[in-house]
Parts: sequence; C-alpha cells; structure tokens
Amino acid sequence: MTTGSVELTELQRDAFTELVNIGVSRAAASLRRMIGVQVLLSVPSVDIVSRSAAARLIGEREDAELVVVHQDFDGAFAGRALLIFPQEKSRDLVRAVTGEDLSPEEVEDLADEALSETGNIILNGCLATMANMLQRPLRMSLPAIMRGDGPRIFQPSGDAADSLVLFLYIDFSVRERDIRGYIAMLMDLPSMENLKLLIDAFIDRAIGDADA
Repeated sequence: MTTGSVELTELQRDAFTELVNIGVSRAAASLRRMIGVQVLLSVPSVDIVSRSAAARLIGEREDAELVVVHQDFDGAFAGRALLIFPQEKSRDLVRAVTGEDLSPEEVEDLADEALSETGNIILNGCLATMANMLQRPLRMSLPAIMRGDGPRIFQPSGDAADSLVLFLYIDFSVRERDIRGYIAMLMDLPSMENLKLLIDAFIDRAIGDADA
C-alpha cells in the first residue's frame, strides 16, 4: 500500500479502516433518521493510489458514466472528498432515499437535490466523525455534483498533479437495494503525512486506554 513516499503500516491501515467504518456507520444512522428505513453502509477496503491509478481502478470496475458528490475540507489535513456512484446506481439511490417508484423523468428532476443531500450526510458524517476521533477540527464546503468518467473525476490540475487518493470501496444497502459505490479523498503529500501522524496518535491513545 505504497505511493511515492507514503506507506501505511498494517496497523495504520487497520486503524484508518476502523475510523472510516465508524464514520460511515454514523453517517448511515443519520441517513436512516432522515428516510425512516434501515441503511447499511460499510467500507471493506482502503487503498492509497495516485490520481491516474484511481482513474484506472474505477475504469476497470465501471464502464458507465459516474455521478460524483464532492466537498472540500480543510483543517489538520485538507483535500476533497468524493462520493462516487455509477449512473444507474445513483438512480437506484434516488429511488431508495425518496421511497417512491419514480419514473425516469422524475428521477432526473430530483437527482441532483437528492444526491447532494445524501452525499452531504455521508461525507460530512464520515469526515466529522473521523476528525472528532482524531481530535482535530475539519471545515467542510457545501456539496456539489459532477458527472464524467474516471479520468475526468481524478484529472489533476496545477498544484494537485502530485496529490494522492485514499480510495475506499463501499457497500451500500437501503430499501433492499444494493448500491455499490466509492468514497475517495484527494490529498496532497503533506496532508497525507499529517493524517498518518494523527492515525499514530489515535493508535497510541487506543493502546493506552487498553492498558489502563
């Protein structure tokens, strides 16, 4: 799990995966309160890759257009968080969160609003929980929607050319619909190194609590 000079140890990767899973579990609980039905959300795998590798990875898994909810964040570590769905899965998600059997035209009319609200709950909930557990504040921008394929989504620009991607596969189930997707966090090298230090401090606190 190495990209450039960034390498997570097995312990760091396990701790980060735990943080993310706690974050998405709390985000799922928030989404459940909003729509009134059970929501299951988990992150079975985490990888650090380059932007080009992220584009290639998602291109190998998805050949349809992608829909992305993205929010910028800054604080002890900074970057952009993306919630990514294949187009058809995003339509399933809109139907699931509205709880209605919508026509294709109705889905298109409601898509951006429903996806923005859902993305805001998941990304904000996940990152806010992680920041709280890492004992650092984070500020989040409002959500925005983007559509395109992997290269467009992960295309570097300016100073972001050497940025890295924390790439997380997510399993998502609501109203008996299985909706696969991805969470990606785009961060530059200093932010990634800061995150590693915060994960180490989180591990030290967890070990200290276990020994107490």
